[in-house]
Amino acid sequence: MRKGNVMTVKGENFSAVQVGAFDRLNDYKFTHERLDFEIEGKLFLHQLLGLTSAEISLNKMPPKTSMPFYHTHRNNEEVYLFVGGTGEFEVDGQRIPVSEGTVVRVAPHGVRCWRNNSDQPLYYIVIQAPFGGFTGDGSINDGVGVEKRVEWND
Repeated sequence: MRKGNVMTVKGENFSAVQVGAFDRLNDYKFTHERLDFEIEGKLFLHQLLGLTSAEISLNKMPPKTSMPFYHTHRNNEEVYLFVGGTGEFEVDGQRIPVSEGTVVRVAPHGVRCWRNNSDQPLYYIVIQAPFGGFTGDGSINDGVGVEKRVEWND
């Protein structure tokens, strides 16, 4: 199924979306309902994928721009995965340089803001999940092997 630029495939136990290349994220816009402004280059995946315990967004920040406000969260921690470009991330007054491969986790009450201080776009993925809600042990122990031979017939 195609909705706008998004191609969606769903089955009983999965969902997948094809949103296009990161440099095309400007095709997506998010309007913040409480602050009455639009962010170009932001796509939330919660509804598209039918996520049940997290929110994920794909983001593109133009050169020489900043998130226009500091914020915290009520219940969710966030993980920021930087996949292209360079910038700075500030949490509780501490600045961290970010670039491809930088991962930043912020607890709900951490006061955060970030900026792109370069001449190229800053690309990043944000994952939000309930703070303290993970019930696993963080290892592969949740995985269960399946009696099925792997064969890629191509």
